[in-house]
Formats: sequence, structure tokens, C-alpha cells
Amino acid sequence: MKKIALMMLIAAVFVLYGWADFDILSMAEGFKDSIEQNPYVSAMIFFVAYVVVTAFSLPVAALLTLLGGALFGLTWGLFLISFASTLGATLAFLLARTILRDWVQERFSQELANINRGVATQGAYYLFSLRLIPAVPFFVINLAFALTPMKTWTFYWVSQIGMLAGTAVFVNAGAELGSIETLNVSGILTPGLIGSFILLAAFPYVLKLAVSKLETRRLYRSFSRPKSFDTNVVVIGAGAAGLVSAYIAAAVKAKVTLIEKNKMGGDCLNTGCVPSKSLINSARLAQSWSRASELGLPSFKVSANINFSNVMAKVQDAITAIEPHDSVARYQELGVDCEQGEAKIISPWQVEVNGRVISTKNIIIATGAAPRVPKIEGLEDIDYLTSESLWSIKERPKRLLIMGGGPIGCELAQAFSRLGSKVVLVGRADRLLPRDEDCVSEQITNSLKLDGVEVITSAQVESFTKRGSVSCAHIGLDGDTKVIEFDRVLVAVGRVARTQDFSELEFAVNSDGTLAVNEYLQTQYPNIYACGDLVGPYQFTHVASHQAWYAAVNALFGGFKKFKVDYRVIPRVTFTSPEVASVGITEREAKDQNIAYELTRYDLQESDRAITEEQTTGFLQVITPVGSDKVLGVSIVAEHAGEMLPEWVLAMKYGLGLNKILGTIHAYPTWNEANKALSGSWKKNHVHPGIMSWLERLHRWRR
Repeated sequence: MKKIALMMLIAAVFVLYGWADFDILSMAEGFKDSIEQNPYVSAMIFFVAYVVVTAFSLPVAALLTLLGGALFGLTWGLFLISFASTLGATLAFLLARTILRDWVQERFSQELANINRGVATQGAYYLFSLRLIPAVPFFVINLAFALTPMKTWTFYWVSQIGMLAGTAVFVNAGAELGSIETLNVSGILTPGLIGSFILLAAFPYVLKLAVSKLETRRLYRSFSRPKSFDTNVVVIGAGAAGLVSAYIAAAVKAKVTLIEKNKMGGDCLNTGCVPSKSLINSARLAQSWSRASELGLPSFKVSANINFSNVMAKVQDAITAIEPHDSVARYQELGVDCEQGEAKIISPWQVEVNGRVISTKNIIIATGAAPRVPKIEGLEDIDYLTSESLWSIKERPKRLLIMGGGPIGCELAQAFSRLGSKVVLVGRADRLLPRDEDCVSEQITNSLKLDGVEVITSAQVESFTKRGSVSCAHIGLDGDTKVIEFDRVLVAVGRVARTQDFSELEFAVNSDGTLAVNEYLQTQYPNIYACGDLVGPYQFTHVASHQAWYAAVNALFGGFKKFKVDYRVIPRVTFTSPEVASVGITEREAKDQNIAYELTRYDLQESDRAITEEQTTGFLQVITPVGSDKVLGVSIVAEHAGEMLPEWVLAMKYGLGLNKILGTIHAYPTWNEANKALSGSWKKNHVHPGIMSWLERLHRWRR
């Protein structure tokens, strides 16, 4: 009954407010005389009115604040409105709490558990921060905190202090408006009024800076900042992101320390890009030999005669050949102090390695990611492989099961099949390469099947068992269970950021497990940055290198100028055969974003170079806005798709349309000539028929 009565009271107030159609400005004019005759009574009436307005969240509080300054001046106006607004906010808080809190807490208890814990420990700080930001409506804050366990007295005194600065700015502006005596420009544009409006405009930015400073002080209050530092920046992790960060820091003559606990070069050199592409190259060559008859040469099948251990030795040779590029010796020559050992961040300015503490002004974390291993019954009981452990095997698996229909799974499935393994590829999605276009997925699926890969999609590996010496995977498929026997299983279901074991500090983590950073790659500690696979959102070596520039420059020069990471044009390549290369949006994304688009396609069956090399499987397609040659997205399926993509990346980066690509000379016969041919197809579709008809008549007349 109490809740019903309160709800009826609130409804009545809103009905009265809407029905009465109050002219507040006219009432304020008449109120001036009352203030002169009975200042204290008038002040009390204004105080009560303001409390009612804020308690019921009526949309006139900002206007009343300005009027309060105009009617009572800065000092009295600030006094009255400061206490009235806080009392009204507290009443609104209590009204919302009485009516809604119990129901909300009961209905959403699980969802609110973390919020309740946060409010219990840091609620006063959160409320104070929000009160300092005028962009957040105060009535929303009143309602939101009413639903939490915050104590009423805490809400009152924090609101009283937190709203004081903003109230002062608005009251001062009202006081300046109230002091205007003439309507000419010089009378209106007084220095005080101009200053008030400048303060109003600057207030959100000043408070944002103040809140940031307060947050920083809170974060760092339990740490002692060194008076001087051993180094300008410590980089943790010597993969692509860490190496480029250290390289850039050394190039601008900063003192930089690079720490790596395993091998220089990180995953890309030792277990990722380099070894996989070396293996793919051997597999491609084996496939070429088997197709020799198509090129007029004697044909022979090589897979039965492949010495797999020699292939894997050749993979290691490729790693060894590239190692000097990422070696300690090279980076020491560049001026980087390299440390081999496990780093531990013990304070925002201190990193411990091998028992030595290094003080540093900034830290860049680049610890990368590791293969994701799902929790599946029986998986731990078999000797499973990941993209990290795969490169240690010496014997070719006769029957290889690969979990994961993404780029890694597709690349390795095709490579091992071409090298003689019987491969089964299992993907959870309804198609392979689910992030690419449907037509791209279809093309690659067909190519893998032609190479002997058994492709199973929309499937889930439910468990692993052993039948004697035989390993079995139980796969859920269309409501049934399919049993597949295998010798080895490769888990390639994604990668998870390495966010553990490098710090005694607690860092915020995103829902996908990546380390949380802002648009400048800062963690919640402003002098600690992170980049690469650790933070996403794209786990590519070239994106890690791209981010590393921003991390290094912002860490070293952020006090003067900071740069937001630019993710607008991100190229992607999958090294199957044919390769898949893309940049920009897909057709599905264009539809999801309600973008009116056109799709132009060019098949490689029309490419002279593709015909000469017997590699006509594939196509190029470009997405453009309707009637425009601006490039929104490109997908390429071709043997050399990765080499054909950079021209499109450049075009998108610098706003070059299809007309510019068409007008550029491309050497003949090259694979890149297909880019010009695609642009020509678009142009042909955008020639005005009326112009063509007129030109035809012109030439007929000239004959």
C-alpha cells in the first residue's frame, strides 16, 4: 500500500505539472518584489520548490538553477540551491529505493552481484565521479544508486560535495544574467557573463581532467614513485608487438629494456607465421608435382615418398634463417637492453627480472596470446597438439583430426593432407572461415575437399575416448554422434590472451579475455600500455606491429601529444590454396549496417596470368556505395591473393577510388592486373546509357 501510495503521488505531481502549464519566467518576474519585501520567506519558498522539482525529477531544475542565481545572487543562490538540490536528490533516491529496489535486486540478483560488491567498496568514489560530470543527468544517477545497497547518508554527503562545483558554475551564470541592466551589446556582454559562459563550456572538460587525476591518484596512492628512473620504458615480451615497440623507442634515443622469458621473436617466428608458411610451401610444392601432367610434364604422386622429418627440419631451417632479424645481438646493436627472464610488474614504475628491480617511467606489456584449449572430456588424457607444440613432431600423422574451421585449421588441414595425412577438419560454425564472405567460404571448402580433406561443419567435439591403442573423437552432429578414429588431434579453436603471471597489479580484462586498454592503448594505469594479441581486437602480426607504434609513441611522448589507434583499414590473409585476402567490410556487414551498396565481381577465369599458370580458381569482388567508386571492402580468392591486396589497402587508406585504380598502369601479365580489370568491370557498369547512345550517333555522323 505504501508503494502504491507513493506511485500515485508521483503520478499526481506529473499530471499537475503538465496540466498547470507553469510559466516559470513570468513567475520569476513577480517573485523579485516578494524577495525585496520578505527575503527569508521568499528564500524558503524557493528552497521548497527546488526540493520538490528535484525530488520528482521535473525537467526544470537547470532553469531554476539559473533563475536562483539571477534572483538571489551568487552567494545566497549557491547556498540555497546546493542544499535544496542535495535534499531533493536524496528524496528522489529514497522514493526510487522504496518503490523499485527490492523488486530489481530480487529479479536481477545475479546480474547485480558485481555491481553491489563494487558499490560496497568504491560506491562513494563512483557517485562522486558521476556527480562531477554534467553530461550524466542527475535524476538518472539518483535512480541508479537507489537500486544499490548504498547507505542514504553516504549518498547525501557525497552528492552535496560532488554537485557543488557544477551548481556554482550554473548559479554564477544566472547571477551574471540577473545583473544585466541594459539591452545593448556592451550591457549584455559583460566580462563576468562571458567568463561564466566560457566556464560553462569548459566545465565538462575541466571536470573530466579532474576525475582522471583523481582516478590516477587513487590508483597510485599505495605506491611510491621513484625520484629517478633506470630506463624510459620497459617492454615485456619480444614478439612482434614487443620488438617493434623496443625498436621505435631506441630509434628516438630513449633508454629501453626488452624482457623475454622464452625465445626472441615470440609466437610468430617460433610457432606461428614462419613455421606454418614454411610447411605450407612444402605442401604446395608437393601438390604442384602431382599436377605436373596438367602442365605437359611427367606426373608422379609424391605424398607416399615424402620424408616428413626432412620437411619438419626444413621448417626449423626457415626459423633459423629468420632468427637473426629478431635476435638479442641485433637489438643490442640498435641500443636496446635485452634481458632473458620472467618479468614481474611489482609497481606501476618497477619491473623485476632475475632478482633485479628495474625502475621505469613507462611500461609496455606485449605478452601475446596462447592457443585456446577447450574443456572437453578425455582431451587431457590424449597427447593433443596445438599450434605451439605441432612443430616438435617428427613423424607424419596417418590420421589427423583438426578442431577449428578458422584460418589456422584450414591452412594446416590442407597442408597435412597434401603431405599425405588423412585429415578430418571439424568446425563448430555452419561453414569454414565464418568471418569471410559466404562465397569465399564455399570456394575454400571445395578446394580443401579436392585436396582430400574431410570437412565437417556445424559439429561439436563432445568427448575423447580410447579403444585399446586407438583414439576416438565423439562428435555431435545433427542430433547424432559420429565417432572418428585418429592418430593425432590438433586443437585450433582460437587463441586466448596471456594476461596472467606478469604482474602483481590487477589489470582490467575484457569479456573476451583480452587486457582492457583505452583508445591510446593505456591500461587503467596511465603509464602502463599494452599492445598486440594481448589486447586484440585483431590477432594479426601486422596489427601487433601497427599497435606497437602507438604504444611506444604514446608512452614516450604522451605528455605532449597522444595518438588514437587507427583500425579503419585492417588487411586479412588466410594462406590456404588458393589464398584468401580481404580488407574492409563484407557483404553481410554491409547489410547488417544498412549500407546501400553495389557488388562488382571479376572471375580469374578471365585473367591471362591465371590461365597461363593453370590457376583460374578464384575471384575478386569489391563493395562500393551505390553510384560511388569509393572502396568499402574487397575480397580476393587467388593463389597470390595476399600479394594482390596491398593496392586495395592503399586505396582505402588514402581514399583512392576505382577510377584511380583503373587509370593506373599495371604491368602485363601480372596477377595484380586483375585489380585493374575489376575496376574496369565497375566502370563498365556505371557508364550512362544516354551518353553511349549520343556517342554512337556522333561517330555515325562523322563517318
